[in-house]
Amino acid sequence: MANLVRTLRSPFLQQCRRLFYSTAGSANSDLRGHILYDIKASMKNRDTVASTTLRSVLSEINSAEKSSKDGNLSSSAMTMIIRKAVQRRVEAASAFHDGKRPDLAAKEEKEVELLSKFLPPLLSVEDIDMYLKAAMQGLPAGSDPKRSLGLALKEFYSNVDKSSVEVHIVKERAQILLQLNAS
Repeated sequence: MANLVRTLRSPFLQQCRRLFYSTAGSANSDLRGHILYDIKASMKNRDTVASTTLRSVLSEINSAEKSSKDGNLSSSAMTMIIRKAVQRRVEAASAFHDGKRPDLAAKEEKEVELLSKFLPPLLSVEDIDMYLKAAMQGLPAGSDPKRSLGLALKEFYSNVDKSSVEVHIVKERAQILLQLNAS
């Protein structure tokens, strides 16, 4: 009987049960499941900062999911939500540093570190330039610069996931490359 109990409590079977009884059936359930798992782990470890931070991000994801048309969010949309949460905390940390509140800044920086592990790595500037140059190959010569920028960005984002780049860097690099091509 003891062997049966030990077998039923094995990590493999626990994982199988978790997958079988999970309610999330979409492709984004991996990221959501990872967040939920970390919430449970932080609650067990009594890490209130981590559990509060992860709950707030999960709340934002649930809110965005409810307001979406089909009720599902893609993993890139979830990643964008997490990136925005990280950006808010970075801005708050810099404001706390400016306000001579290092204790609150340290808390925000800890939250940034916690949320950053859920984010995929960003494309480097060289990779962005490579994709932009490929997108600019098909642009008509001598067209309006704003129109060319729009067409280049449209082609760029058709090949690259928006959550894997910072939008302002892509726009800056596209403007620079268009100016170089025009001269």
